[in-house]
Amino acid sequence: MEHEVLEISGIFSAIIVGFLIGLRHSLDGDHIVAISTLSRDYNKYFKNLWIGLSWGLGHSTPLILIGISVLLFKDIFFDIYEPISTYFEILVSVMLIFLGIQVFWKLYKGNLHIHLHDHDGLSHTHLHNNHSHEKINDHNENHGHNLFSDFMPFFRQKSYIIGFIHGLAGSAAVLLAILPTSPSFISGILYLFFFCVGTIISMSFMTLIFSAPFRVRSKSRIFENSLISLAGILSIILGGMLGSDLILGTGFTDFLWY
Repeated sequence: MEHEVLEISGIFSAIIVGFLIGLRHSLDGDHIVAISTLSRDYNKYFKNLWIGLSWGLGHSTPLILIGISVLLFKDIFFDIYEPISTYFEILVSVMLIFLGIQVFWKLYKGNLHIHLHDHDGLSHTHLHNNHSHEKINDHNENHGHNLFSDFMPFFRQKSYIIGFIHGLAGSAAVLLAILPTSPSFISGILYLFFFCVGTIISMSFMTLIFSAPFRVRSKSRIFENSLISLAGILSIILGGMLGSDLILGTGFTDFLWY
């Protein structure tokens, strides 16, 4: 990996290197595809922001645990982690395939759709995972037709779990390559912390970017379903390619910064 040439020389470099690598780390191909299958779920900018933040928190959890273990035990931890790290990456490939299949399952069941409707004299679009509109109060609560509900933070377990799995897999290699170069425990912790902060910030904004096309006001179901299907197809393809690389030794994902 290109990170192997970097070293932590002190506290300042730990902060800068950790933050910058964290920002760039969210652009790995598997991260982009995974978050694209999640960013379709809400039709509000700030709700999608919290999806990305939940993913980033999940991604950071195992990295913090792994990073602290590296700093404390180093060679002992490497002997334990390296033999099982491949299995975590295989789990990522299975998860990507599952996310893609889930998209098409929701399309098949008719649960995932975009529609245009009028409310309070205004015409606007909504993206739904179900068709339950039995009560007007429930409709208002789910869609949040007020200023404050759009900004209310929330925690999404699905995004957290997906981020957690990614953190267990290839993401740990970034830590294993650089953390042992840390001259002290404090600088290592700072690198670890700012790496996670950079990843959380970057992935939150990536979720906003990928959710934008799903808010296009269009009456064309073909256009809407094509956007949703594309995310599912890419997720299945990447999951299959990654699984092939890990199990069969092919090199399909070498170009994806993985």
